[in-house]
Amino acid sequence: MPKVKDLMTPDAECIGERDTLRHAAERLRTLDVGSLPICGENRKIIGMLTDRDIVVKCIAEGGDPDTVFAGDLAQQRLYYIDSEATVEDAISVMSEHQVRRLPVIHDHRLVGIISQADIARHYAEERVGHLVEGISE
Repeated sequence: MPKVKDLMTPDAECIGERDTLRHAAERLRTLDVGSLPICGENRKIIGMLTDRDIVVKCIAEGGDPDTVFAGDLAQQRLYYIDSEATVEDAISVMSEHQVRRLPVIHDHRLVGIISQADIARHYAEERVGHLVEGISE
């Protein structure tokens, strides 16, 4: 059974907890992604930041993206998976929490991201269907 480390996108970038939301938005645009992990010291993951978070939790509430930090928007619940876990474990976590991507950690540090698309490219069609169904409920 494949492990998460076999299918993940390695060397995922993260945004620092003390980086402004403007900087985070620029990174999202440059990388052409909709979310980034938020990392503290030594690439220890403390949350996830999405483009939607920036708009809804900052701008729509009158916040200033030049003075609000990424760490200020870190969700209290963080879902991630260890690099040595199986892809089935990742599918279970994604389905249970209805998320499309998970930060991958090793020794408490960010080492990659595994997404629904990563799994879809390399996994049995029927199992991917269950994943999509579980996330979309």
